[in-house]
Amino acid sequence: MTASGRNVKMAKKGLLYILTAALMMGALTGCKQNVGTPEDNAVVEEPEENDDVQTNRLFGFSGADLSDPFCEVIKDSVSVSLEEQGDRILVRDAAKDAGTQAEQIREMIDAGAEAVFLIPADPVEITPALESLKEAEIPVINLDIRVQDTGLTDAYIGADNYSAGAYCAEDLIRRMPDGGTVGIIECTGNSSVAERINGFEESIQNAGFEIKGRINTAPDDEAGLKRELLSMFDDEQSPDALMCGDDRMALIVMEALRTSGRSDIIVYSVGGSPAVKSALKETDSALAGIGALSPINMGKTAVKTASALLADGAYEPEIYVETFFIDRENIDMYGTDGWQ
Repeated sequence: MTASGRNVKMAKKGLLYILTAALMMGALTGCKQNVGTPEDNAVVEEPEENDDVQTNRLFGFSGADLSDPFCEVIKDSVSVSLEEQGDRILVRDAAKDAGTQAEQIREMIDAGAEAVFLIPADPVEITPALESLKEAEIPVINLDIRVQDTGLTDAYIGADNYSAGAYCAEDLIRRMPDGGTVGIIECTGNSSVAERINGFEESIQNAGFEIKGRINTAPDDEAGLKRELLSMFDDEQSPDALMCGDDRMALIVMEALRTSGRSDIIVYSVGGSPAVKSALKETDSALAGIGALSPINMGKTAVKTASALLADGAYEPEIYVETFFIDRENIDMYGTDGWQ
């Protein structure tokens, strides 16, 4: 190792010691934990120095839609984790277009990427691009949205979406032990949202709850969702609670409730974006709680998996990152200035 290389390692180690001390002080003073940017969730353990470890490798990150804050935070977490270990990243945004994503993956192959992190714009149409990656012997770490042909990927890192939905159901049962009526706001074409709704519905079975209505919304149809919500609220038997499959839906639902002057319906969301956590802190908010995901930990886990895979080490081919529940009682622990 060169002298300059040792200096960089020493500087990094010094920074890690400072981060470790800061985190310990936070624990002692009851500060929020596991929040904010990927840097706020930095791994503080310093691995043993090993001159044989390869650095400056190129990785590809192909995002389905980087205008989606959840997707963007995963990308940021992957980028920070790679940079910390001395590697580089080529980021491309498919902007929801499967054809664009295929072209961008070809670019990554031509650039010599050693592995690709992938959130597919379309889990079926991505197949030819995955075949090209397999032919080029480039490992694929599939994130968030599972591809249809899982045999063409090397690992999958997702959120435990089922449990996130179940946590919301458990809180509803606690609040309404005698049962009640529920409306479901979902997007059946999104597998992650479907898992959250399944977790919720299966958990309220035999607990005295009745599903009074369902709205299946398209990802970009805000106006259509609002129209259907107003119709649901006008019903004399409108539901006592609304379960929303993601934060976007929940924010639209809460706006519609305010417009309708309704304060008798409680809302649940799955995600944990800064906007939704801020809404949870409002004293007059209809939001009761959030089944919280951790895109930061998903990104970190993906990088650890890729590094182990490239080193021919042991790794888990399928990981579901833990989810948890955030309500007004613990919101200060997680904060509202970033994801967790």
